[in-house]
Amino acid sequence: MPKTYVFFGNVGAGKGTQIALLTQFLKERHEQNAVYVYPGSEFRTLVSQEGYTNSLVKKTLDQGILQPNFITNWVFTNALVKNLQNPGDYLFVDGYPRNLEQVDVFESAMHFYGRDAIELVYIDVSKEEAVRRMKLRARSDDTEDAIATRFEVYEKDVLPALKKMEKHNYKVHHINGEQSVDGVQSELLHALGLQ
Repeated sequence: MPKTYVFFGNVGAGKGTQIALLTQFLKERHEQNAVYVYPGSEFRTLVSQEGYTNSLVKKTLDQGILQPNFITNWVFTNALVKNLQNPGDYLFVDGYPRNLEQVDVFESAMHFYGRDAIELVYIDVSKEEAVRRMKLRARSDDTEDAIATRFEVYEKDVLPALKKMEKHNYKVHHINGEQSVDGVQSELLHALGLQ
């Protein structure tokens, strides 16, 4: 049965790094393909191009607030349609769902694709450590105001989405994200039963 893992954690928790390592591990050790759906990356590609919608998305991104549901749902759905070509592929989702309404869209999509084996991965990193990491990566949309707003949004919108999904009896893995990159990866592989 194809596995789907939905990653949660503060901005700067290292979710993308860990998913890249998991994808590489699956390919090398199990000859298994994995699809990575990350709306944040799609939005950054969108704002790198000219256009009316692109400029509105950029404005929202620079403020550190969530994009409107209609466009986030479109980006997520478009990424699934474009990238999920094999029913047996592992699916890693990062940065979606980000609020209660998006949980319903996510579950509708998973039902459509027949993906019932869904597990949640929460990479736990303190706010202080997350801020330190974001300053190190020096991304253009990581301004102090935007970072502060992202933390507010995370607590107000994303955590309730996680709690709603936890109530749906998905298996949840809490991972200590304040270890070394290799340490987090080792704990993840063990928790997900991939070693």
